[in-house]
Formats: sequence, C-alpha cells, structure tokens
Amino acid sequence: MSDSERAPRAAWMVYGAAVVAYFVAIVNRTALGVAGVEALDRFAIQATGLAVLSVAQVAAYALLQIPAGRLLDRYGARVVMTAGLIVMAAGQTMLAFTHEIGLAVVARVLIGAGDAPIFIGATRLILLWFPPRRAPMLVQVTGLIGQAGQLATALPVAALLHAAGWSTTFAVIAAVSVAVGIAAGLGLRNPPSDGAVVAPEGMWSAVRGTASTAGARLGFWAHFVTLFPVNTLALLWGVPFFVTAQEKTPAQASLLLTCITLSAMAGGPVIGWLTGRHPLRRSWLVLGSAALTFVAFATLLSFDTPRPMWQLVLFALAVGLGGPASAVGFDFARTFSERHRMGTASGFVNVGGFGATILSVLAVGLVLQLTSPPGATTYTLDEYRLAFAVLVIPWAVGVAGVIASRRRTRGVLAEGGVVVPPLRDALRRKR
Repeated sequence: MSDSERAPRAAWMVYGAAVVAYFVAIVNRTALGVAGVEALDRFAIQATGLAVLSVAQVAAYALLQIPAGRLLDRYGARVVMTAGLIVMAAGQTMLAFTHEIGLAVVARVLIGAGDAPIFIGATRLILLWFPPRRAPMLVQVTGLIGQAGQLATALPVAALLHAAGWSTTFAVIAAVSVAVGIAAGLGLRNPPSDGAVVAPEGMWSAVRGTASTAGARLGFWAHFVTLFPVNTLALLWGVPFFVTAQEKTPAQASLLLTCITLSAMAGGPVIGWLTGRHPLRRSWLVLGSAALTFVAFATLLSFDTPRPMWQLVLFALAVGLGGPASAVGFDFARTFSERHRMGTASGFVNVGGFGATILSVLAVGLVLQLTSPPGATTYTLDEYRLAFAVLVIPWAVGVAGVIASRRRTRGVLAEGGVVVPPLRDALRRKR
C-alpha cells in the first residue's frame, strides 16, 4: 500500500500497542538474568541447573516460533499476542512463589511459550500496516523500544529484587503482564482491508516452502550468528560473570547490562537506515557485527586478571550491537517470503538466534561445571575464560551459514536479473 492508502492514526495506535507488548515481553524474558545469583541459592542449584532454568524458557520460545507464526497468519495478532502475555503472567506467578526447581522449570517454559508470538507478531503488524520501504526502520525501532525492557530489567527490576525480594519482584512482573495483555486485546488489530488471514496451506507445507527459500535461510543464519552472544550475557551469564569473575559489584554489573542495551538502542536506527538504503549489502552488516563480537570476546578472554570497568564497558557496547544486527534477518524474511507466510517466515528466522542461544547457554554452564570443583556455585575467571571460549563454535557455524546462504540467494537474484556486484567493484564505482 502507498502512504496515501494508509490510515496513519490507526496504524500508529496499533504499532504503539505492539511495542508496549514487546517491552513487557523483554522484561519477562530477561528478568532471570539479574536474579542468577539469587536463583542459585533459592533453588540450591549449580551452574548446570541455572543454565537449565534459562534454557527451558529459550527452548520453549524457539520451538514454538513456527507454530506461533502460523497462528498469527491464521488468527491475527490480537488473539495470539494477548494470549501470550497472559501465559507469561501465569509463568511468572508460578516462579514467584515456588522453591522447587521442577516447578521453576515449568514456569520458565510457560514464560517462553507466552513470549513466542510477541516479537514476530509485532513485525508482522508492521508489514501489514506500513509501506515496505518503512519496514526496516520500524522493525529496528521496535527492537529499540523493546530493548528498553532490558533497561527496566537491569535497573528498576534489579533494584526491586534487592529491596523487596524474589516473590514480590516476579509477582509484580506478572501483574504488569496481565494489565498489558488486556490493553493489547483492545489495541491490536489487522488493517480493515486485510482482515484475519486464513492460510490455505498446512503448517508443514508453509514451513517447507519457507525453509526452501534461499533468502529465508540467509535470514535464519544472520539471526543465528548475531544474537547468541548478546543473549548469552543478557539472559543468564552476564551478571554472574561480571560479579564473580570480574569482581564487580551488583550495581556495576547492572550498569554493564545497561551498556549492552544502550548499544543496541543506539545502533538500531543506524542499522535500520543502512538496511533500507543498501538492501543488496545487508549481509555485510551481519558479518561486520559477527566480526566485532569475535574481537570483543577474544580481547577480553586473553587477559587472566579482572579488567577495569572501562574495558568491560567497551566489551558490552561491542556485544550489544548484535541485537539490532540480528533484526536484519527479519528483513531478509520480508524480502524473500510470500505475504501469507510472513508469520511463519519470521518464526523460522527467530529460531536461528534462539536455537544458537540454547546451545551457547548450555555449553557455558556445562564447561563451568566440568572445570570447577564439585559442588561449586561460584566460578573463577579462568573457568569463565574456558567456558566463553566454547562460543567460537556456534560463531564459526553461523558465519559459514551466512556466507553459504548468501551465495545461493545471490544466485536466485541473478536468475531474476538482479546482479550483486562484488563489494570492491561497488566501492570503486562509488569513488
């Protein structure tokens, strides 16, 4: 649709409801990240148990991405996103009052299941309500506003946790989720001309059609390689690493998580602008972010003593750019997928980054437990250095996936008459 065919006021009202829902989903998703030390004591667990708590949520989120996408394609955002917020509230309520690790895992599964449709529902609404040329920037702005949820987690939620305790903190998050779920039910809707999209094909047919598209696979690997480093820190291992291995206070650790979020918020609009301005060079944004993350981790892990705060701030800022870079994957899905599969394609891309997150969080926890004395609940810098070094494996797999799928995608474009010249030739012509 052209700008003149849009209903700007209605579009922005729907968009506002969607980003508020995503903000609250991010708070739900990352709340355990600032409570990792407390969780070790509350549930009497070690690193592997803490990793399981985090992975239970991420695994449910990742496994339900494609089903959530299909539900969005069929029933629309209002029903599916509202239900997701209510399910998250149920999970946080359970987590607030249990001391049993088994029930805590169930609670985390509910949180992940409720979170599954929120971001892809918001991106799908952007595609339905706004012109295609605005989509890259609006997706990044959605991520920017949502990432403010990490600020809420790193600052007020962390402060509430230390002042009022575990149960009160997670009960408050649950109550806010219910309130926002009710508001979402009132504010979210498809454009009048679009109605509820009832897809004529089954889920597996849609998945096969999406996965067979080279551009969608490129989006999958782009999301895979850029998101897992920032998630590994923000969702679980950042605060324990900064507090116990880098000898920083909880307040300093919260500040470092805030730096990750501020980096993502600052980088999002720039990456969105570059994505829209240079659509044939989007993969270079992904590879550049991956390279920066590699350098940041390699530099930090090369030291066997705790680093000064300014070096950790630089590390956090570099890693944080992976968040907005991962959103480039959704732009590949938008470009190369059919309209009636947008929800499915977004879910397919989202599986990439969160699948890699699951592997990374578990791998770090496993290495920490294997390299530490039996029964340890805190870990040394040397143990964290070994654990974080394992992240080079998913990084290498992701980079290889981006390069291979980019080659296939460019082949498809060439068949359609769109030839992407080598970067050196494009730069030479520009000069």
